[in-house]
Amino acid sequence: MSDDEKKFRSKLYTKTGDKGTSALYNGERRPKNDTFFHSLGSIDELSACIGVALEYCLIDKNGLEPYLERIVGVMLDIGACIATPLDNSQEKHIKKTKLDDRKYVETLERWIDTIDSQLPPLKFFIIPCNVGLASSHLHVARSFSLVPEVVGIFINRLSDFLFAAARFAAMKSGKDEAYWTSKGVTFDDI
Repeated sequence: MSDDEKKFRSKLYTKTGDKGTSALYNGERRPKNDTFFHSLGSIDELSACIGVALEYCLIDKNGLEPYLERIVGVMLDIGACIATPLDNSQEKHIKKTKLDDRKYVETLERWIDTIDSQLPPLKFFIIPCNVGLASSHLHVARSFSLVPEVVGIFINRLSDFLFAAARFAAMKSGKDEAYWTSKGVTFDDI
């Protein structure tokens, strides 16, 4: 490893959080159980779930890959935005992490409309099983989006996109969706 590579290589551990605090982007240290870190953890979990779904979409070559790759990048931007509280961050940090939520929401809505226009009309609740690995993992990612949904409209719309993407992935893999109707079905019927 060259001297330049050593100089720019960061350690995976810093030991700065060993006493129960962690730093936000603005440098402020807060307890690790602070709500900011719960939100960041939820965004990270959602991003990881989308990453797994993306891997299965790459295998299936179902056309969802470019959407999911962009979304994973946006999730990093959202994390940076959350880690920069508006009430006590310098203007340079706020400016660097500011998001145009409206633009992202409009893009997701356009993607949803594109995907949904290729799907059969939805008439029942969908059971997310036997729909292929890509679709199943998109459903898992969608369920993880419900936790940080309070972050804003983008995550809410992302949940809608992931639902449409899961249906699309199932269709592209040749799997029939399983529908749920609760017309008197009980576990005793099994």
